[in-house]
Amino acid sequence: MQWNIPRIVIAATQSGAGKTTLVTGLLSTLKARGLQVQSFKVGPDYIDPGYHHIASGRIGHNLDTWLVPKERLAEIFARECVGADIAVIEGVMGLYDGGRSGVSSTAEIAKELHSPVLLVIDAKSVGASAAATALGFRLYDTEVNLVGVLLNRIGSATHEAMIREAMTDIHMPVFGALHRDMALALPERHLGLTPVEEHEAAETIRSVGERVGEAVNIDRILTCARSAPMLSFTDRQVQRKKVTCRIGVARDDAFSFYYAASLAELEKNGAELIPFSPLHDETLPEVDGLIIGGGFPEMFARQLSVNESMRTAVRVNADRGMPIYAECGGYMYLMENLVDFSGVAYPMVGIFSGEAHMTERLQMVGYVEAHQEVDTVLGRAGLSLHGHEFHFSVEKLEQQAEFVRPFTFTKLRNGARYPAGRVYKKTLGSYLHLHFAGCPQAAQAFVEVCGAWGA
Repeated sequence: MQWNIPRIVIAATQSGAGKTTLVTGLLSTLKARGLQVQSFKVGPDYIDPGYHHIASGRIGHNLDTWLVPKERLAEIFARECVGADIAVIEGVMGLYDGGRSGVSSTAEIAKELHSPVLLVIDAKSVGASAAATALGFRLYDTEVNLVGVLLNRIGSATHEAMIREAMTDIHMPVFGALHRDMALALPERHLGLTPVEEHEAAETIRSVGERVGEAVNIDRILTCARSAPMLSFTDRQVQRKKVTCRIGVARDDAFSFYYAASLAELEKNGAELIPFSPLHDETLPEVDGLIIGGGFPEMFARQLSVNESMRTAVRVNADRGMPIYAECGGYMYLMENLVDFSGVAYPMVGIFSGEAHMTERLQMVGYVEAHQEVDTVLGRAGLSLHGHEFHFSVEKLEQQAEFVRPFTFTKLRNGARYPAGRVYKKTLGSYLHLHFAGCPQAAQAFVEVCGAWGA
């Protein structure tokens, strides 16, 4: 199938260069022009798409060639762009950074989608050397269509003129320059940006949009985006199955890490998704299974602990054999205790023995392949799943504790292997983050087991 949409990738030289701020501002100003803008984030990031949603008015989606097979990338991209006038794709880390051998790097995504690329350069404390950086990025992989740069954190008009002159010498177009302004910074914490659910972001995003509209040549970006060629992909439209079960999905300030396309895969297989809040609801809705995703339970440990009626409801249903799938923060919630950054222990659900202890150091980050050692709610033993880990907590268990680990994780970057996760009856938990669009068989299996339990 042949299809096209104007599109642009906003990449950067490294993490922290300011691409999320620039992308959020670009989305906001394009929306203000009356355009329907579809945003995407390269990689497994859950938080940035939330800012995209506020800025554009459309749900942001992820593009990841590890979590979802590369062959489906253009198909998923096209499906989520329906009704949009332009697509803006925010990169991850530096342009060429990703998993092993550049898996799911911004460069790989840009090449797969035949999209022009703008490179964000953090110009703080650098002059003409910025041009050398840009030249190196252009020459590193000539298959990447690097069309120009966006300068961020410019110190003065003189500083901007110096860098623009150097870029002219290497024939690198400058699409805009944003001067330093701490008022435009987006709030951060230990996992990156603070989720939009926790603060009033709309006003900041509006201000960023105004500044980007003034500092960036929007018309030039639109012209560049419209130059992107046609895309070819296989249209795998699958008719949605009849609803066979109701699955409760934990959604509140503590649990917000979900991919929209991942949840849609459950719906395609016949699930009706019912949101509930472990923070605020006294009990569970009438459902046949639960999904408790990642998030920041450590920041809301006291509130989660105080809601004893919800903790009891989850534990009782686990004892009854209700299918429950928990990822990372959800996994921590199902342990006996959660110990926060200050060392205070808060009782949690208690399905799994032991405690989740927060640490000041990132414990695990990166793509993993999860080999299922036993039958679980996601399918039979032998199933291989692609996912990722990103957490500051560690499990602490009593030495005599014995149980079966349902997974063996293999890190993509270095091949390290280690047992992971826990099972209890039909409850499965681990630090693994999945994208069900990349493992539709697991989505189907979970919907089927929920349907069987609720029958």
